[in-house]
Amino acid sequence: MKHIILIHGACHGAWSWYKVSAMLRSAGYRVSTPDLAASGIDERKLDEVVTFAEYSQPLVDILGSLPAGERVILVGHSLGGMNMALAMEMFPEKVAVAVFVTGSMPDFTSPPSSVLDKFSILHPASFWMDTQFTSYSDEERRPSSVFFGPNFMQSKLYNLCSPEDVTLARVLVRVGSLFHEDLRLQPPFSKGRYGSVAAVYVVCGQDLAVTEDYQRWMIANNPVKEVKTIQSADHMAMLSAPEELCQYLQDVASRYA
Repeated sequence: MKHIILIHGACHGAWSWYKVSAMLRSAGYRVSTPDLAASGIDERKLDEVVTFAEYSQPLVDILGSLPAGERVILVGHSLGGMNMALAMEMFPEKVAVAVFVTGSMPDFTSPPSSVLDKFSILHPASFWMDTQFTSYSDEERRPSSVFFGPNFMQSKLYNLCSPEDVTLARVLVRVGSLFHEDLRLQPPFSKGRYGSVAAVYVVCGQDLAVTEDYQRWMIANNPVKEVKTIQSADHMAMLSAPEELCQYLQDVASRYA
């Protein structure tokens, strides 16, 4: 049975994959949807998670526990692409293929934070609308936090999603972090490990947050095996276009895993 691991984005949790995970299980796949640290129903608070590695530990634990010879399909959404890149760097032999879904995708030459730096340059403060940010001094050793505002989610992330999914998200999102400061201190991911894993990218055509131009800028910086465009998907492709995304993940699994 092929094993697919679905990785959520910032401020979200495993719950955001509820439609696609159910479809994949019905199609006969083994599906894991970890809550990253201080996300979803994970009991930790963001104050207890200092580094991006600590935030990623639930995903790392799954890959570390896989039996010898088992290879999985990783799917990373939004900031989850960065968690996936870390897992690819640590366990390249355990990943058959990595799927970036409008995901943060670093290259081999710059610190992982470079893709977030570019995003910041492209988006002025007004872009974030009612999103709340908190910064801390270096001495406090706490990551800067972000909490998506309801207007921002409705306008930029969930613009094609159902009212029910928007309501669900407003209840379940938590304070999170982009871990920008910590990622700026990390060395580039390596071509020999991270870059050795087959990768594909799902471009979401109606994403008003991680725009199509920005997605294609990341692809130009780090060319992948193939690019799939879902024109009808907003940022939350797993909710706005679950059937098309699920079908593509099955196609990828059949060809790469």
